[in-house]
Amino acid sequence: MSTALIALIALAGCDGATGLGNRATDGAYAPDALPYGADSVDGLIVGHRLMDAGEYELALKAYLRAAAENGISVDTLSALGSANLRLGRLGQAERLLRQAVKEDPTFAPAWNNLGVVLIETGEVGEAVRVFKIAFGADSGKSDSIRENLNLALAKQEDLSYGGGEESAKFALMRRGRGDYLLLGSQ
Repeated sequence: MSTALIALIALAGCDGATGLGNRATDGAYAPDALPYGADSVDGLIVGHRLMDAGEYELALKAYLRAAAENGISVDTLSALGSANLRLGRLGQAERLLRQAVKEDPTFAPAWNNLGVVLIETGEVGEAVRVFKIAFGADSGKSDSIRENLNLALAKQEDLSYGGGEESAKFALMRRGRGDYLLLGSQ
């Protein structure tokens, strides 16, 4: 009798079942976070806002999400490099930014941010060269790139004449929709 009862319960559980739920819309897979057809907010935009708010670790995660969703582009490489720079991960930042400028040699924000990394690592001569490339790629339109170039030139001149080791303030920048924004200096 217990075997018949178990069989009856098993058959009752199969009545109208379509997978892991009782509704016809439920499937065998876990539901998505977004409703079907809804667009998510671009991870680059979220990352840029988090960078502005000083939340660099969260920005890095948003940029990684953007890279996973949209693929690796010069924008995501530059954004990842900038977040790593803010987190003090200079080696990672340099590698990502060099990859970004290799992918698009005309991308001024990546050149600028690479220059900032080089200044931070003490490579002043190469930083001057990189800031000159950024300035040329930008056609001299961005004040922050011009300021960074001038500071690097002054630091190079100061070092060549045996000047002090005072720390110049360099600004990190990112690229938005056709414009360049200053994130701030430390």
